[in-house]
Amino acid sequence: MQKSLLFQKKQIYLLIFFFFTLSLFSQSDEKIFIQKKADEYIEKYNTNSLYHKITDNFGDSFPSLYGTRNMRVVLNGILYRGGANNFYNKNSKRDNKNPLPEEGLNNLSNEGFSTAIYLYSKNFDNTKTAYPSDKNNKTLNYLNNTLSSEKELKKYLELVYRTIMDSSAGPIYVHCWNGWHQSGYASALALMQFCGFSNKEAYSYWEKCAYGNLSKYSHIKKAILKFKPYKEFLISDEIKSIICPCD
Repeated sequence: MQKSLLFQKKQIYLLIFFFFTLSLFSQSDEKIFIQKKADEYIEKYNTNSLYHKITDNFGDSFPSLYGTRNMRVVLNGILYRGGANNFYNKNSKRDNKNPLPEEGLNNLSNEGFSTAIYLYSKNFDNTKTAYPSDKNNKTLNYLNNTLSSEKELKKYLELVYRTIMDSSAGPIYVHCWNGWHQSGYASALALMQFCGFSNKEAYSYWEKCAYGNLSKYSHIKKAILKFKPYKEFLISDEIKSIICPCD
């Protein structure tokens, strides 16, 4: 009886050791693929700064991303922000208040992005939502999320979280029309959720990247200052150190 109990205890200890070791390997693999993805896009766009523009206000500076405007990194290899290059587009000019042009969506797909999110609803109904890449076997999904409810906000942050944790997922491009205000709000939320920004730090970031008369956007200020991160989407300090850009 005593030998049987000892045998059972040994089995339990071995199982605990096995799962502990497996967990360590899993965490190590997770860190490796997140680091690889972050490094790939830092090198590709030659930036690790929240304030550096990859494409400028006219959509230029980076030909393979033409169709975007005022594009910036938010989370290395995970999340990028900006606008849609419609009014200044040299190939297919149209009203500024529109989703991304197809050229921009195809370019993002070829750059390895898995998702683009349009932060308004205007003119989205007639837009294609799937863009297969010419350069890889992936497809970019084009989504609409206005962040106008708690449900939409949580859905957006859950998607970012899943993109961090999924080794097969390419980055997300979240955009408004110009890349100033609503995309800044989406980015401020992500920096509070995943990089530990305080509400005041996140609002200061939004303010620095915004443009024009900011008093018209008091609703965004209020939303940023009252936001509380979701516990179920928290990440480790180790992952933060990889994906969170410098100032």
